[in-house]
Amino acid sequence: MFNILVVDDEPLICKGLSSLLASSGLEIDRIYTANSGFEALDCIRMEEVDLLVTDIQMRAMSGIELMQHAKLAKPWVQTIIISAHETFQYAQMAVRLGAKDYLIKPLNSEHFLDSVRSVLLKMDKPSPELAIFMAGIGKSFRLEEPLPEYSKLLNTLIQEPSSVLDDEETLRKLDELKLRGPFFSVIKIKLPLPEENKMQQYTSRDRELLRYAALNIAKELLDQEWSTVAFYSPEEEITVVIQWDEKNYEESATGQINRLDVLGRSLHLNIHKYLYLNAVIGISQILKGLSFMDVLNRQAAKAIQWNKEHSDHFVFYYGDFNWSSYAADPSPEDIYTHSNLIVQKAKAYIDENYAQKGLTIHEVAKKNHVSPNYLSYLFKKNTGHNLWEYVIKLRMEESREMILSTDLRRYEIAERVGYESPEHFSKIFKKYYGISPSELKK
Repeated sequence: MFNILVVDDEPLICKGLSSLLASSGLEIDRIYTANSGFEALDCIRMEEVDLLVTDIQMRAMSGIELMQHAKLAKPWVQTIIISAHETFQYAQMAVRLGAKDYLIKPLNSEHFLDSVRSVLLKMDKPSPELAIFMAGIGKSFRLEEPLPEYSKLLNTLIQEPSSVLDDEETLRKLDELKLRGPFFSVIKIKLPLPEENKMQQYTSRDRELLRYAALNIAKELLDQEWSTVAFYSPEEEITVVIQWDEKNYEESATGQINRLDVLGRSLHLNIHKYLYLNAVIGISQILKGLSFMDVLNRQAAKAIQWNKEHSDHFVFYYGDFNWSSYAADPSPEDIYTHSNLIVQKAKAYIDENYAQKGLTIHEVAKKNHVSPNYLSYLFKKNTGHNLWEYVIKLRMEESREMILSTDLRRYEIAERVGYESPEHFSKIFKKYYGISPSELKK
């Protein structure tokens, strides 16, 4: 059974789509509705949502922005976009962010339900190649090396790019892979595969199969919305080179890094889901030019090393760590001090700005010069509660105090603690305290 969130700033459209879904006979458990992007984000953070159906043009936060925030909060949430305008730019952005469909208003009921049905059916099904692996582990079937004629070339490129770029023959081979960038990033996937003599349940054949399956999971995710090349590297790692041309790199660097962060989390989640392995993902920065490929490779490898210090975290972005502050690799004490400082600054910023309308984790992370994913992890680890739960806690405590000690109306209190509408405020308040603001006042 699946949970669906319908978002549109026209309440009648939300109601109509909810009724249509409720009577569709699809495997739907709960249908949530929201009339703004910020209301939708609170729902995604607080409820279990599998599919987001959102209008693209809304006040305050667009459907595209909602998708970006939703993916950071929960990378597994799938999205269907609806729009009153058949605009190529919007459709392109939506698809690039992973939207499963782009539907034009007025919606055809049958077409809409077909789209929802298609997304739900695919949500829990692995790729055909992965299905073969799941059925065939321990059996005999031939595994093909990905890009066998290019793997050696690609591994040389990420270690010594000059030896590849200075040779005409290797450049021609490289051109066949269409690695033209000019912007590049490297992602490394480290699988926790114990040695055969330490863990008898993994034979060398099993290890080969697991690595093959992980590569296919990665390729399935990557092929949806990225221009990439994935290949085996030494130390049983999988390396992914991601590229952007000038046109596709139109988003800010921060926006692209957030997308890489979501991709890293999706890779970890899907490998764990299908293979029961906690893969560690290292993500480099984005640099311009193939000549920096060795730098990007070292960054991704170095990011993975932080799993030794944060063993309960699995996705690491190189730029989250202030490497320039240390003459050598930082000690555990350095890491602890730096982590505490990040959390203290984030907490202080939230304490001062929790009542700001439109406050997001992105904004708090940007002020701390770290990714939202890493900030969320550190905040939970250091304080014991989720970052957004802390924001809601401050808002609810402040609103409760105002209800009990002032004569302010509900809409005035909602406004003062950062909510767009009194209805949304009341919904959050009742979920938090178990009673509505009016009931508390009485």
